[in-house]
Amino acid sequence: MVSSDQRRRQLAREKFERQQQRREEARRRTRRLTVVIASAVAVVAVIGVGSYLALDDDGKKDKADAAASASPSDSASPKKSEAPEPAMKIDKKAEYEMSLKTSQGDIAFTMDAAKTPHTTNSFKSLADKGFFDGTKCHRLTTQNIFVLQCGDPKGDGTGGPGYTIPDENLTALGKAGKDGTVTYPAGTVAMANTGQAHTGGSQFFLVYKDSKLPPTYTPFGTMDDASLKAVKDIGAAGAEGGAPDGAPKKAVNISKAAVDKS
Repeated sequence: MVSSDQRRRQLAREKFERQQQRREEARRRTRRLTVVIASAVAVVAVIGVGSYLALDDDGKKDKADAAASASPSDSASPKKSEAPEPAMKIDKKAEYEMSLKTSQGDIAFTMDAAKTPHTTNSFKSLADKGFFDGTKCHRLTTQNIFVLQCGDPKGDGTGGPGYTIPDENLTALGKAGKDGTVTYPAGTVAMANTGQAHTGGSQFFLVYKDSKLPPTYTPFGTMDDASLKAVKDIGAAGAEGGAPDGAPKKAVNISKAAVDKS
């Protein structure tokens, strides 16, 4: 016959074992949750750094596809532009300068029409129509990649001219390394796109510090020293809220854009 003391000890032992089992199950759940959270944070970090140049075919960020990608481009399959690109009217053997009058000083860069005729022609056509006037540079990145992004008439990363232009000059920066990137040197001006071939519109980015990116963004311009300094100053001020990717703290409003033959 089991004594009362033995019974109490048995009940206490069983209670302890149940507590230990619950604690172990809780630890396992915590470990699983930690892995899930860590994986999610890693994906978000990659997307935050990488997807800043990606827009879908309607000019909207494709968040679902971007989440599945570890490159600066999403995996959307953009539709062909309904509107044709502007008729070719530039001198393909000449150089052109695009000048931007902004709230943070003048920014100018040279475009070589021989290397990027479609891009140069498109930017001249848009500038002549006043497309960029009254727009702002809506995005600044300050971690891993260092660019100021402009050219969106909506000012939120979703706008474009209603047509697309072909990629050009993609081998100019050399062969991609083992990590699939090349260095876009400080002073470079390049086209943003959806991550798919031939999907550039009007958005472009100004590189203010050497940045490693896949060689899929048309490099079509080079800033002069004064312009690069102006963009560096904007970059040094950072993005709103101290975020590594967001609207520049120093607002960059473009009052007038012009493209002229050099």
